[in-house]
Amino acid sequence: MSNAPQKAALVTGAARGIGLATAKRFLADGWHVALLDIDGDNLARTYAALAKPETTVAIVCDVADPAGVGRAIETVAEKFGRLDALVNNAGIAIFKPILDVSYEDWSRVLAVNLSGPFLCAQAAAPLMRDSGGGSIVNITSISGLRASTLRTAYGTSKAGLAHLTKQQAVELAALGIRVNAVAPGPVDTAMAKAVHTPEIRQDYHDHMPLNRYGLEEELAEAIYFLSSERASYITGQTLAVDGGFEATGIGLPTLRNEGRNG
Repeated sequence: MSNAPQKAALVTGAARGIGLATAKRFLADGWHVALLDIDGDNLARTYAALAKPETTVAIVCDVADPAGVGRAIETVAEKFGRLDALVNNAGIAIFKPILDVSYEDWSRVLAVNLSGPFLCAQAAAPLMRDSGGGSIVNITSISGLRASTLRTAYGTSKAGLAHLTKQQAVELAALGIRVNAVAPGPVDTAMAKAVHTPEIRQDYHDHMPLNRYGLEEELAEAIYFLSSERASYITGQTLAVDGGFEATGIGLPTLRNEGRNG
């Protein structure tokens, strides 16, 4: 038996979707996991369904609230005594035409998607440093790498987060903390299923070399890899987990058909 202390991770936006899949991936490898979410009811159901009270803790928190974030890190310290990985997954999407985006819309999206990861990393870094270092993974988006309609606030927040990742990587390296980002493409989450019409799904398929949506578990694997010691020499990077979407130009459906007929 190893006498090494049990590693601990904090995953924000963990009540469902990519965050929950990531929490499950950490748990599968024997980590302790703090699940943080603003949706207390959904988080309570998730925590109960996991049925791992010795290795998990549920924390209700708005990542855009500095005091709340500070209390969340205190809870992690009290429960687990250490922190080895932080996954900044919590996010909000408000999709509107640019002329319809209110200042309140803009402010809330940037508060959650950009200020949230800043606050969480800043609060978590001292505990992570005292634990011997660790890893932060920020969840950005393909929308932060290439522009699209209706995503003025969302895409800008995610582009800012991609650069924040580099800033954090440069400064926190001295504390033994690596910082990277994962940029999901279209993923089969409950939210995507609710808002992506068949026509939108076909449009996405037409522009992805792998010709399908990703799975939450596929994102979790990439996040877990970057959080683990297997990624010990990787920092300051954004990994697109997107079926090739970001790499693709125009004409893919036509070229596919030519390839089949050639």
